[in-house]
Amino acid sequence: MNYSILKYILTCCIVGWSVFLQAQIFNNPGSNHGNKFEQLGTLITDPNIFRTASGAPGAMYWQQKADYVIDVDIDDENQLLKGSETVTYFNNSPDPLSYLWLQLDDNEHADDAENKRFDESSLRARMSVEQLNKLVPAEKGYGVNIKKVVDAAGKELPYTINYTMMRIDLIMPLKPGSKFVFKIDWDLKINNRIEEGGRAGYEYFAKDANYLYTIAQWYPRMAVYSDFQGWQNKQFTGRGEFALVFGDYKVNITVPADHIVGSTGECQNYPNVLTAQQLARWRQSQVADEPIEIVTLEEARDAMTKKSKAKKTWIYEAKNVRDFAFVSSRRLIWDAMKVREGIENNQPMAMSYYGPEAYPLYRRYSTKVVAHTLKVYSKYTISYPYPVAISVEAANGMEYPMICFNYGRADEFGTYSEATKYGMIGVIIHEVGHNFFPMIVNSDERQWTWMDEGLNTFVQYLTEQEWEKDYPSRRGPAHKITDYMKLPKDQLEPIMTNSENIVQFGPNAYAKPATALNILRETVMGRTLFDFAFKEYAKRWAFKHPTPADFFRTMEDASAVDLDWFWRGWFFGTDAVDISLDNVVSYRMNFHPEKIQQQNKMEYEEDLNNISRQRNLAEHMEYLVDKDTSLLDFYNKWDRFEVTPKQKKEYDDFYSKLSNQEKEIVDGKIAFYELTFSNRGGLVMPIIVEWNYTDGTKEIDNVPAYIWRKNENQVQKVFAKRKDVKFIRIDPYRETADVDENNNTWPRQYQSSRFELFRQQQSARGESVGDNPMREAQIRQQ
Repeated sequence: MNYSILKYILTCCIVGWSVFLQAQIFNNPGSNHGNKFEQLGTLITDPNIFRTASGAPGAMYWQQKADYVIDVDIDDENQLLKGSETVTYFNNSPDPLSYLWLQLDDNEHADDAENKRFDESSLRARMSVEQLNKLVPAEKGYGVNIKKVVDAAGKELPYTINYTMMRIDLIMPLKPGSKFVFKIDWDLKINNRIEEGGRAGYEYFAKDANYLYTIAQWYPRMAVYSDFQGWQNKQFTGRGEFALVFGDYKVNITVPADHIVGSTGECQNYPNVLTAQQLARWRQSQVADEPIEIVTLEEARDAMTKKSKAKKTWIYEAKNVRDFAFVSSRRLIWDAMKVREGIENNQPMAMSYYGPEAYPLYRRYSTKVVAHTLKVYSKYTISYPYPVAISVEAANGMEYPMICFNYGRADEFGTYSEATKYGMIGVIIHEVGHNFFPMIVNSDERQWTWMDEGLNTFVQYLTEQEWEKDYPSRRGPAHKITDYMKLPKDQLEPIMTNSENIVQFGPNAYAKPATALNILRETVMGRTLFDFAFKEYAKRWAFKHPTPADFFRTMEDASAVDLDWFWRGWFFGTDAVDISLDNVVSYRMNFHPEKIQQQNKMEYEEDLNNISRQRNLAEHMEYLVDKDTSLLDFYNKWDRFEVTPKQKKEYDDFYSKLSNQEKEIVDGKIAFYELTFSNRGGLVMPIIVEWNYTDGTKEIDNVPAYIWRKNENQVQKVFAKRKDVKFIRIDPYRETADVDENNNTWPRQYQSSRFELFRQQQSARGESVGDNPMREAQIRQQ
């Protein structure tokens, strides 16, 4: 292998990606065509030996690997985590590495964290003490405390911490094809997740004085070193999540003896940490058709009151994962079932961990939602490869390999609102779905959030719709994104924007890309072509590091559909869809001599019908030719609109030579409608025309987006119809995300005015609130 050539190519790739996010370059600026349908060109990188023009990994694709052996201890009295890890890092790149970068994500909570200083703040005339208190710097002691960094022989390694990144300087460069073993000891003060925010930490339950620990992003983790950007060493500010290296884990988790631990991977010592009854239920869950409570509600409530001082160690192992997280608490119910059908070559365990307050919802739904999600995602992407998938109720929404933290609690009476129910189901689907994007198809969400959240939200929508016929999905249908897309331009940015620079994060990173993919599937490509290409992308990039170009190219390569115009408009721009039906001209042939003469007569009389003639007739004017009849000749008596025998014969001869369809045209049985459309929003899309006929029937014509190629601003299209048209509507099923439906009909049929403020919830993802008819019905029955 010629490493000098490979390094040159790598450098070119990195430079190329700097162009990727620049403003679009138009081929034909100032023109009405030659821009929106041009190929992406310099907007994406050129193919190379690592990533092919087809969108597949190249013949010399490589990626790094990192294995971990970790010992972690949770101090339940002081909310302190102590850890020690041994990392084996494999350099599979063609480059010698003189240093390694690791992520210390928990430093986002440190007192001097950069993210606590770079956001705007302001004062208002009326502010609460709590609001002002947040403006006062406080020393809380959060963040990762590195105690030791040594190599395999115990020799200290120099390191530098830059906020959430740590660089370890190597004594000797790590050569291509070599591995390096090093050890890190650290501790950290576990933060109160409810008060401090963030993805991990603890939640304190004052009623029973117990803690729920959701431990994530908690250990020094290897950053990604890739062919397209080198080290991914962006600071973690709490917005974009992370890109990590695949590897194998063995983690020894020491917690109070009455705690239950759920984790990434498979537990290796259940007989040592479970009671005999719990172990028997675990074994029963392997064959049960319904979720089995391994730790029951009664057992959890009993543990909540006793609080053991002893310790137990749970041993978990995970293969080929990019991260590791776990939950620990004495207030957990645990149920499980095996997913025995619907996933090719695998029967994983679907499991849920939840507190008593979530029991009415989670016991009924959670594990079955997990199983349903694995089946549907496996159908549209790849078969779920891991042995387990876990849903944890933690008033949160966050994902890690094989485990995720979700939302969904009943009220004190055991009831809940419909919004809470569907919000819970939706967030479980979403977070379990993240096992596929980005835990397996390992995109870089720090740079391109949509490749994680957008793709996942799209498949979440498909999964929700397979759960229930009328499932109230919030993201996916095209019309649900229009309030966002018609916002002022200073509140918008392209989907292809770094996560930290997005103003409306939810709509941009989740909803808009999910909507775009649904439009691709339903309107542009069709389900068959789309589903094959989307599945091909997942297969190609499972357990690898894809970029946007790999996705764009694969979708085209596997479908034979040129989609550059679509990526350009939806992902690289901020234009909205607003296609207006501006004018309709109808024509029906009237070729029979008698009909022609009738038309001529009408036009002749219309030409005579002026104001002077009307007033002369009204005044009974006497005309000279009426008084002096000698002035009358042939033309005064001639019927200029009579059909002559010659005309009739000529017509009969002509008509006899016509085909049946031509006779329909000549007889006026086929009408022609010339429709004029304007592209007021700027985003080119297919034109979907609904014809509503006078007999009450309807018909749909689909005009491909390519109609806009020669004129991106205005186009005309003629349609031939055999029925009388009552009115015309475009985009009748609201499938193109048209932001103004008032200009979609002819004649105009204006809709009632309605104003909706598109707002992004600041609560945990998937959280919903609303009226509680269940509780109201309960009260009525009392």
